[in-house]
Amino acid sequence: KKPQPIEYKTAGGFRVLAGRSNIENDYLTFKLAGKTDIWFHTKDIPGSHVILLSGGKTADELPPADIYEAASIAAYHSKARASENVPVDYTSCRHVKKISGAKPGMVIFTDNRTVYVNPKKED
Repeated sequence: KKPQPIEYKTAGGFRVLAGRSNIENDYLTFKLAGKTDIWFHTKDIPGSHVILLSGGKTADELPPADIYEAASIAAYHSKARASENVPVDYTSCRHVKKISGAKPGMVIFTDNRTVYVNPKKED
């Protein structure tokens, strides 16, 4: 059965996808997302991989509001759902790598930035 990530749309019209399991996270990050799409994950907190489909734009070219919306979705789909001011790391998918021999969904990443958001499930 093909994974079916949860789909959202930002106010700016960008699609945002959230995985619901480690296998779905792996599929989302390494099969579905393009190299220029933006990957989000809560900092040091278990949670979903969230992908903002950027349409070829870099994080610097995207409206900050869309970055914050996707980050708040990542915070919502994490163990920090009930918290406030949650740190969320984000980077281009090209900087996310699988850990050799690790379980699906386990990754390392570089060139990331961190934003602090309140968890929010977008409509």
